[in-house]
Amino acid sequence: MSLFVVNGLVKRFGALVATDHVALEVHPNEIHALIGPNGAGKSTLVNLISGLLLPDEGQIELDGAKLTTLPMEARIRAGLSRCFQITSIFPKATVLDNLLLAVQAQSGSSFRFWADRGRDPGLVEAAQALAARVGLTYALQRCAGTLPHGAQRQLDVALALAAQPKLLLLDEPMAGMGPEDSERMTELIHSLRQDMAILLIEHDMKAVFALADRITVLVYGKVLLSGDVETIRNHAQVQAVYLGTETTETAA
Repeated sequence: MSLFVVNGLVKRFGALVATDHVALEVHPNEIHALIGPNGAGKSTLVNLISGLLLPDEGQIELDGAKLTTLPMEARIRAGLSRCFQITSIFPKATVLDNLLLAVQAQSGSSFRFWADRGRDPGLVEAAQALAARVGLTYALQRCAGTLPHGAQRQLDVALALAAQPKLLLLDEPMAGMGPEDSERMTELIHSLRQDMAILLIEHDMKAVFALADRITVLVYGKVLLSGDVETIRNHAQVQAVYLGTETTETAA
């Protein structure tokens, strides 16, 4: 059974059809990658899924719940959490305070901890567990803005995990990373699949091929092909429009 289903999704901007009857399914505990050349409509599709945009046609469902017309916050409550392409942390707060805020927002309680932070054992325990989940226990008392880029991206993932998602939407998690950080992020994403499904939008084809169970290729707003890694890697039309000779390298 599919956990997440997109069916017939259409978004028009004037005469431009940015997403053209897109259909997509993600299974439980699956890592499903969405790839495509620049201008393929990936950003529009991701914004439709997360609720930043509303579609002109089509349906979006997560675990049987209809998300199509819901705002972002309602989608988060339904189990859809997103990491944006640009890191969205509180740079002047500590890693711990970033995590406390995310945990407290999820719990629905007040934000008085900014005046009395760190005194609620339950919140602190949950924040520390998130830090451990992404490998940031060592940095709990550090100012988030002083962390290297790779660690900031790990924190961004932890903030998304605070919502306890059924589906985690990762938008270019490797962006701006060197080889060591990319490898660390790849290992983290792989470890998350035991607890949730993941929809991965990524240009780093080495990471995509290492992580994905299935891949959907988007071209000019339409789904060209969905299939397993070998099907995508060896498909002549996919290679022609996207992969070319760079099937194991970072694609533009």
